[in-house]
Amino acid sequence: MGISRNSGGVGGVVGGVDMLSERARMMRDSLQKSQSITDNVVNILGSFDHRLSALETAMRPTQIRTHAIRTAHGNIDKALKAAEVILSQFDISRQAEIKILKGPHEDLESYLQAIDQLRDNIRFFSNNKSFKSSDGVLNHANSLLTKAILKLEEEFKQLLLSYSKPIEPDRLFECLPNSMRPPSSPGHQDSSGKSHLSNSNAEQDGAGNAVFTPPTLIPPRILPLLHDIAQQMVQAGHQQQFIKIYRDTRSPVLEESLRSLGVEKLSKDDVQKMQWEVLEAKIGNWIHFMRIAVKLLFAGERKVCDQVLEGFDSLNDQCFAEVTTASVAVLLSFGDAIAKSKRSPEKLFVLLDMYEIMRELHSEIESLFRGKACNEIKESAFGLTKQLAQTAQETFGDFEEAVEKDATKTAVSDGTVHPLTSYVINYVKFLFDYQSTLKQLFQEFENGGDSNSQLAAVTMRIMQALQTNLDGKSKQYKDSALTHLFLMNNIHYMVRSVRRSEAKDLLGDDWVQRHRRVVQQHANQYKRIAWAKILQSLSIQGLTSSGGSSSSGVDGQNSSGVSRSTIKERFKMFNAQFEELHQRQSQWAVPDTELRESLRLAVAEVLLPAYRSFIKRFGPLVESGKNAQKYVRYSAEDLDRMLGEFFEGKTFNEPKR
Repeated sequence: MGISRNSGGVGGVVGGVDMLSERARMMRDSLQKSQSITDNVVNILGSFDHRLSALETAMRPTQIRTHAIRTAHGNIDKALKAAEVILSQFDISRQAEIKILKGPHEDLESYLQAIDQLRDNIRFFSNNKSFKSSDGVLNHANSLLTKAILKLEEEFKQLLLSYSKPIEPDRLFECLPNSMRPPSSPGHQDSSGKSHLSNSNAEQDGAGNAVFTPPTLIPPRILPLLHDIAQQMVQAGHQQQFIKIYRDTRSPVLEESLRSLGVEKLSKDDVQKMQWEVLEAKIGNWIHFMRIAVKLLFAGERKVCDQVLEGFDSLNDQCFAEVTTASVAVLLSFGDAIAKSKRSPEKLFVLLDMYEIMRELHSEIESLFRGKACNEIKESAFGLTKQLAQTAQETFGDFEEAVEKDATKTAVSDGTVHPLTSYVINYVKFLFDYQSTLKQLFQEFENGGDSNSQLAAVTMRIMQALQTNLDGKSKQYKDSALTHLFLMNNIHYMVRSVRRSEAKDLLGDDWVQRHRRVVQQHANQYKRIAWAKILQSLSIQGLTSSGGSSSSGVDGQNSSGVSRSTIKERFKMFNAQFEELHQRQSQWAVPDTELRESLRLAVAEVLLPAYRSFIKRFGPLVESGKNAQKYVRYSAEDLDRMLGEFFEGKTFNEPKR
């Protein structure tokens, strides 16, 4: 059994080996065939390579010729294109030259286009110097451009001149707010030299918020043309020529507009020689001229500059400065002449008016005269503002000192309100119309502090200076009663004026009450001094030492033992004294009705009861004798009537109500 298995296994192995051998043989045969095929393909390919090499060698001359032809064609195309560009530049140059030779007057827009084309032409040939004729072309083009710019300058000058006309006053007044327009013909002056232009404080107060519409100085359609010409001139480097043309054209027109308005150049000497009324009118007009010049004319000029020279800021500022310099100088020279002229109290208010307008225009001057080129003009304007403020402050100080030291010998014989008093009080009342301006001055020169208290302190000093001066003037009177009447009148005038003005709020009730007591003290002193002697004649002192009946005895005495002759002398003394007082004091004046009646009443309340008592007691002693009317001339009613004639002097100096 085991041998059988072994015999079978050997036979299987032998069979497997045979199969593998057969397969190996088959693979070898296949490889041999593949190698044969490969060799054949290699032989075929080698044959193709040989043929291609031969073909390439054969075609190389043809390829070289073809490449040369193509290169030649490319060069020809480039040359043709370059020639075409050059020819087109020549054509453009020729067309531009034709337009330029015609000049800018007929067709400015085409002329400007021709200049731009010519500049492009110059740039082209400058960048293509290899062209053998480029130098000649450039020389011709540059020469043509120079001629073109010169013609353009002339056109700019003629165009600007044609549309630059002075602005008539009526047109300027139409640009003002309604409240500031003159009621009649502009700039008209009457025989005193005063203009119809007004300058009320109400107008000034509203000026800051009013709408001003600058006039059209050059038609809007012309401005773009001027701008284009300006651009070409600047591009050509002709800034100085442009400035000269612009200044020489616009500046005289601006000056003429101001002259038509009434602006005139006045020196310090001219100002000093003028009558005050004429000068005051000119100052009022100057204030309006400044407002019109800055808000209308200068604003209009700046608008023109901004549009013509848009994009050229420094040149814009320089042209504006050149155009306005002369006009600003004329306006500021008058203000400077006033500020530096001899100071006087009446000039304070016009100085404050001038200071106010310069303060009002400050921001607009700052805005209009911007840029380095305008610095000198701007500083001149601001310098005038400071000078006016300084002079106003010094004049204010001068006034305070002048009030205290006023040495006028003009005495008021009737004891009424002195002209100095009414002048000073009216002056102070006018000052309160300038409260905001004065406060601004105090802030500038007092380095801070409460401007209200500063104004109050100055006002009090002026009032005290006035009182000091009045005390001195009162000593001119030989009659002490008139001295006190004079002081009573003047201090009462001060008190009443303060109570009826804004000064009351500033000085306070304490000042008013204190000075009312002073008035009463002087009234009492007058009454005591003027009437003490006559009241003494009605006194029973020295007549009798005991009371008793007033009936007369057979010896010509009454029961008090007073003789008839003594009583007659007393009546004669009273009559003479009263008649003298009546004659003298009816010429004295107490201009204030209320004060006058109060003073008469105060005298009557003392005199009449004393007179009635004297007549009642001693009258029968005289009336029983001869010529009684010679001694008892007046009844109490007569005296009362005659007292009503006291203080009726004809010189009145009432304060303005």
